[in-house]
Amino acid sequence: MWKKVLCTSEKKFTNFRTLRHAAVSCSLFTNGEHFGISSYNKNMSSSHLLASHNLFVNNIHKRLKHRKSGRDDISHLFIPVPIKARADEINVGAEITGPLRKEDILRILNKFYSDEDIKELAKEFGLDNYLFQQAFISFRKFCMESSSSLPVDLHIIISDIIQGAAHIHDIYPSFKKHALEIFPHLNCLEDLCKISDLSTPPNWYPEARALNRKIIFHAGPTNSGKTYHAMQQFLCADSGVYCGPLKLLATEVYHKSNEKGTPCDLITGEERRFGFTDGASANHVACTVEMTSVNTMYEVAVIDEIQMMRDPQRGWAWTRALLGLCAREIHVCGEASAIDLVKDIALIAGEEVEVRRYKRLTTLTVESTGLQTLDNVHPGDCIVCFSKRDIHHVSREIERRGHEVAVIYGGLPPGTKLTQAHKFNDPKHSCKVLVATDAIGMGLNLSIRRIIFYSLIKPTINEKGEKEMETISVSAALQIAGRAGRYGTQWEDGYVTSMKSEDLPTLRRLLNSSPEGIEQAGLHPTAEQIELFAYHLPSYTLSNLVDIFVSLCTVDKSLYFMCIMDDFKFLADLIQHIPLQLRSRYVFCCSPISRKMPFVCAMFLKFVRQYSRNEPATLDWVCHQVKWPFSTPSTILDLVHLEEVFDVFDLYLWLSYRFQDMFPDGELVRDLQTELDRMIEDGVSNITALVKNSGTRLSNLEDSEDTFIMDQRMKKTERNLPIPRSPRRKEDRKETGAFGRGRLTERLLAQGLLSPKMLEELQREWLDQGSDDDLPPSPKPKMGRKKRER
Repeated sequence: MWKKVLCTSEKKFTNFRTLRHAAVSCSLFTNGEHFGISSYNKNMSSSHLLASHNLFVNNIHKRLKHRKSGRDDISHLFIPVPIKARADEINVGAEITGPLRKEDILRILNKFYSDEDIKELAKEFGLDNYLFQQAFISFRKFCMESSSSLPVDLHIIISDIIQGAAHIHDIYPSFKKHALEIFPHLNCLEDLCKISDLSTPPNWYPEARALNRKIIFHAGPTNSGKTYHAMQQFLCADSGVYCGPLKLLATEVYHKSNEKGTPCDLITGEERRFGFTDGASANHVACTVEMTSVNTMYEVAVIDEIQMMRDPQRGWAWTRALLGLCAREIHVCGEASAIDLVKDIALIAGEEVEVRRYKRLTTLTVESTGLQTLDNVHPGDCIVCFSKRDIHHVSREIERRGHEVAVIYGGLPPGTKLTQAHKFNDPKHSCKVLVATDAIGMGLNLSIRRIIFYSLIKPTINEKGEKEMETISVSAALQIAGRAGRYGTQWEDGYVTSMKSEDLPTLRRLLNSSPEGIEQAGLHPTAEQIELFAYHLPSYTLSNLVDIFVSLCTVDKSLYFMCIMDDFKFLADLIQHIPLQLRSRYVFCCSPISRKMPFVCAMFLKFVRQYSRNEPATLDWVCHQVKWPFSTPSTILDLVHLEEVFDVFDLYLWLSYRFQDMFPDGELVRDLQTELDRMIEDGVSNITALVKNSGTRLSNLEDSEDTFIMDQRMKKTERNLPIPRSPRRKEDRKETGAFGRGRLTERLLAQGLLSPKMLEELQREWLDQGSDDDLPPSPKPKMGRKKRER
């Protein structure tokens, strides 16, 4: 029947009246399931109807594919609910028919399991092969453990089967009842599918749909003035909201707006500031895109960096802002690659998009040769690296040549970034060279004469947690290179080159290309949707509920994708053992922290435990946990630790706005954070000395963001599982000794996870044990405990 509908809908219509008729017919045929044409009316334009028709066809395809493939692929996500045996029940069945032997029960159950008719019945009920096997294992265990006190009806049926007075099929009702108890989703699968239906996101925002919104797309490259023109509309409006990707950008808009006489508030995840001195709310708001309100009415809204809709983790926030902002006029700024997607999304929502294109205001020239050596560095140069190791190495080498260096990378606090940027931008300052990561591609105003790519290869982490090296994307190359030359500064004409001359052809190819069109925007389940799932599946963990939601959800893949929720699930697993209400657990799991930072994750756990015990996390408690006070860092590892402490303070501030009673000292923690920012700033200013003090360990120092050792260790520790160790042959142990300089030990020493002193202590402990047969205990867990106790 579905195929018949699909064939009807895929005809090449030459008459839109026929198309409208087919749309209505298909809607009626599917018992009200409109599949993208729920907003159909007789006055619908041909373009809107065609878009709805395409969405309808896509959803029919997905329904056919879904029915054909079944749900075997998600069956493993449904965990059987344990059922206790009836050990203490009075055995009424035995009084009626006599006791049963376990051997007879097992023989009958095995016949039941192998019967093909039973398997067919189970499939019709919703039990595929995997679920049927799991249900039978649980049912058999229940029967065997309750053999002396089985339910009366089941006891009598088994007894009759043994006597030849009944058939094994008669067990099926009892088996079905047991399956419903251990797999509650069988009773509510259709409800779960409806809850997770994400096929029509525009319908989630009725207030926005009720407005006749005008969407204006400001498209252009870096330094083209696109954001400037959108901001002029923001400043002139009676009310407005700016939605940016970074705290730095939102803070910059906040300051500029107030300086120009337009009172503006600032809202980020960790901070609230008011445009009026008396604390009254202003009509204008600058916020990070995740904090955007879709319930407040504005005259003008600005959504910056709209191409971030494609971001695999944060893209949902831009999609929500684009569809949900209640503003008469929406100005979106970003790459031209997002124009078609924004138009398609607006079309489904019944809105039109006006595109305004901008050209770069200054010239950008690709040089004919590479830099080749750091001796050729000149004032106004910015060397872009893609790892902290390269940042440290390049900074040290440039300062050895007599140049003062400013350093900017993603892990630095916002205040330190701004200080370093101001130092580099100031024509009167002696600092004329900048060394930075791709963090400069967004959020900072920099006066750069020339961008020098130290490398075109960027380390990334794939889905398996493995490190890969990939050439940077066209979008990234254009974004970074475009920072050279800024209109109205001392370096209006920009230049770009690479460190190695052999990288220049690749760089030219990237810069001469246009970014591929963005095809999908991100979506994300809400707390309310997860709560509804938890209501139907009360015994499931939050991480498991998310997995089931993602697997069951219906998404129009021609426009949207489901954002990756690995960080959310990691935090959910991390705190699963801590008793919390579901909404509080969900909020904690939304915390903006990286799972690759062990100290921050450890403090996150302590915050959650403190909340669970209903004990406020006071300033004194926080200072004790992080070992405050600190001194100016003397090594790179000291600097990295201070950066992690800064992130812990950020986490506290984020939680203080969501659990004010339990995290009451937000302003005091902010004061500590300001002091810590100055320490980090001093450390970055003397980075060459830090590198020198770090000694040979720096040569192989990897970014903490690239290290998953602590991540995996914390997972295993929280679940009380043993930490796996790589198997080694006896010959290898003889060559390197119990704790000799093997490859693993050298790597731990190089990364700073193991010090020579610790190595000596571990060797001494191992020798004292006097064992030659077993592997020595891994040094990494010891270091992990030490780091968490700092």
